[in-house]
Amino acid sequence: MTDNVSSQRAPSTKRLEPLRQVDAGVLSIVYCEAGPSDGPAVMLMHGFPYDIHSYVDVAPPLAAQGCRVIVPYLRGYGPTTFRDKATPRSGEQAAVGADMMALMDALGIERAVFAGYDWGGRAASIGAALWPERCIGLVCTNGYMIQDIAHAMVPAPPDREVALWYQYYFQLERGRAGLAANRRGIAKILWTQWSPSWAFDDACFERTAVAFDNPDYVDVVIHSYRHRYGVVDGDPQYVDLQRRLAALPVITVPTITLDGGDDGVTAAGDGSASAAKYTARRAYRVIPGAGHNLPQEAPEAFAAAVMELVKG
Repeated sequence: MTDNVSSQRAPSTKRLEPLRQVDAGVLSIVYCEAGPSDGPAVMLMHGFPYDIHSYVDVAPPLAAQGCRVIVPYLRGYGPTTFRDKATPRSGEQAAVGADMMALMDALGIERAVFAGYDWGGRAASIGAALWPERCIGLVCTNGYMIQDIAHAMVPAPPDREVALWYQYYFQLERGRAGLAANRRGIAKILWTQWSPSWAFDDACFERTAVAFDNPDYVDVVIHSYRHRYGVVDGDPQYVDLQRRLAALPVITVPTITLDGGDDGVTAAGDGSASAAKYTARRAYRVIPGAGHNLPQEAPEAFAAAVMELVKG
């Protein structure tokens, strides 16, 4: 297990820069790139409600070790925008997975390590499952992240249901209005509940919270949390991808799955629950003292897992 305590963390106001922009699929994606352009590529995918700064202490050491590091703002976050006003503001899992692959295509990246947590872990897992020839290896938090929408209405144990209050809130129009009015307030509550050991300050939070000012943020988030329960339709262009995901495909690339020991929304287990979904080499680790935003709370552990796969 890798120690998650750092003596040299970036200050809470440091930004991942410079930012670049590229048209990729339906999006104009803004991303940070670091490291040599001919190095082994690493895709670092953020989650909800976070942004690229989850990787502020992960990207630099990977770049320093020779990796070409790509950290994009997901659809609905920061300066990433839709290229066509008519494109549905979908947040479904197939869309975020397809976005990552479109970005790789736009940047001329043939293969990469896919790494992420929360929504980004799902995008990375989808990429690994559906396009294994493009994936060197997968680093993902919270196990197998592809959603089983067909069984989404099966209740979880009550203590697990309590932690999902925000998902149920977002099913209501009251929840949509609440998110629109209180983007920062809801996010700060979730950060606190999901990462009880993480002493983030106001500057750290605000550095990320500006990403929620994206005009598509509310629509994308609400659609994501409604689609995963099967209560709204997806974007028709992803029907085939979603059909493939409904089969809950196995992941056939080398994988490292991580859980934060203090994750307040997805409790750490023993790694066995989804073991059958990985058919290649797989390691499972619990990172003590880390919560849900694992790469920002335990960057050394996350970066070490990525480098382990880069080196093979």
